[in-house]
This record gives sequence, C-alpha cells and structure tokens, in this order.
Amino acid sequence: MSAANLTVTLRNGVVMPTIALGCYNGNTKEEAQAGWPWMKAGLEAGYKMVDTAHAYHTEPVIPKAIQEAGVKREDIFILTKLSWGQANDVQAAFNNSLKDLQTDYIDLYLMHWPMVAEIDEHGDIVKTPEGDHKVVDRPNFNDVWAEMEKIYESGRAKAIGVSNFSIKTLNELFKTAKIIPHVNQIEIHPYLAQSELIQFCKEKGIQAMAYTPTGYATVRNDPTIGEIAKKNGVTPTQIILAWHLRRGIPLACRSSSVERQKENITIPALSDEDFETVNKLDRGQLICNAPNERGLIWGWTLEQLGW
Repeated sequence: MSAANLTVTLRNGVVMPTIALGCYNGNTKEEAQAGWPWMKAGLEAGYKMVDTAHAYHTEPVIPKAIQEAGVKREDIFILTKLSWGQANDVQAAFNNSLKDLQTDYIDLYLMHWPMVAEIDEHGDIVKTPEGDHKVVDRPNFNDVWAEMEKIYESGRAKAIGVSNFSIKTLNELFKTAKIIPHVNQIEIHPYLAQSELIQFCKEKGIQAMAYTPTGYATVRNDPTIGEIAKKNGVTPTQIILAWHLRRGIPLACRSSSVERQKENITIPALSDEDFETVNKLDRGQLICNAPNERGLIWGWTLEQLGW
C-alpha cells in the first residue's frame, strides 16, 4: 500500500492523510503559477493531501492541478495557511483563500506564524531598514485565533491549527482559546527531533506535523543516514520519512520530480535498531528557519518564539 493512503485522525474526528504534497514553488507569483504540472503529477501519483499557503502564492494553482489530474475535490485534503500580513481581516483572508482554491471549505486552516506583520496600503508587508518584517503588537495571535475559531464554528474549515508554535506560544494561546488547535505544523527532521514539543502537543490533543521533514541535503547527506539507506536498499529520504512515520508524525514533503514524488510515498519499515540510530542524530538544529545575523526569524527573536 502506498504511504499516501495512510491517515491520522485528529481530535475532532477529521481523518487527515499522513503525507502531504508540499506546494511551495518559489517566492514570486510567476514561479508559483508555473508549478501546476508537477503538482498535477503528484496528485496522479496518489497524493491525497496538498499543503499550500497564502504566502506561497500557489492557492490559485491547486484547482488547475486537481482538475488536470482528473481527481475530485472531495478526495483531496486541502491544507492552507493564513499569513503574517492577513491578521487585520482574517475573515476576508479566509474568503480569498476559498475563492483562489475554488472550494467552499478548507480541510485544515493554519495560522502560519505566531507573529503579525505590518502591511502597507497595497497589502504588502512592511520591512524594517534592515530588511526584517516589521511586526506589530496588535492584533496578536490570540486575536487571530479568535477569528479562526469563528471560521471553524461556521463549518467552512473542517479543522484549524497553528504552525511554528512552541510550548511558550501555545500556553499563551491557551489563555484565551475556546478551541485547542487540532494541528501544530513545525520544523521536524532528524537534526531537530522536537521530542518535548511533540509530547506537549500530544498531551493537549494537538497533532504535531512536520515541515522540512528531510532536513534538506544537510540531513540527507548525513553519513549515518546514508549507511542505513544503503543497508536497506532505499534512499536517505525514504529512511528519514520512515523515521517520521514510525514516530506517528504526518508530514509535508515537496518535490517537483515525478520519480521522487513516487519515492516519497514508498516508505520502508524501519527496524528498532535503525530507528534508535536516527533518534541519536538530534542536535536541535534549525535548518529551514534559522535566525539571521540579527538573531531574528521573520521579525521575532528566538525568545519571543519560544524556540
């Protein structure tokens, strides 16, 4: 059975596929629009979930990929995210996502980051002189979550959650939340196992989900991973993804290569010995979202993020 058919059940009973096709395709709208052929190929290969975001500019691309792949909307689990600059009108942002995705509901709607960025009259994020996002105190993520709860209660989002939240920011969110997030999507890979945060989420009924699950070439080229892959006759990527699934962690994995898309949903079983060997690689290393030279990640410090 393809791993694309594996699922997890969220706290509210929503059944979510375990492996999502990550749908980021560059920082410009032009790059994003050019991504539909490989997204179509991923759906044809059997992926049942797509992971997009307003910030990725690929929400309008997904409907074409679905249509061209000849699959039904109701057979595809759509995950999208509210961006830093949409906090002033969450309802309008959600409605725009529905319009771009050509659907009347979202399967999982996430708050992409806990910080809120200032936007200008054109809706673009304001940057500081150093080039960082200019962040604001209000609205804050508690305010944003209250608006997301309204969307969930309306039935237009089957589940809601957060992304890049830590134990610190989750505890702050709990002070006002009526609904505990169903999912927390965070950077997880063998160099950043996030065991404490995953356990905290589990205790609260929150499903942790991984982005950057392979840790890019930094982790894929680890000699220990390579040795395990060679022993099992598979690729380093397949070993890493097997490690996630062994931990019960769903993930979003991006590849524009049809061959690698198929490889990423063909996951081997990982022995106890190999699983423990991969566990030992954890070094708390951020790879996708590491601080810049000013110690900031999208305008916030590690302390603010609780990382």
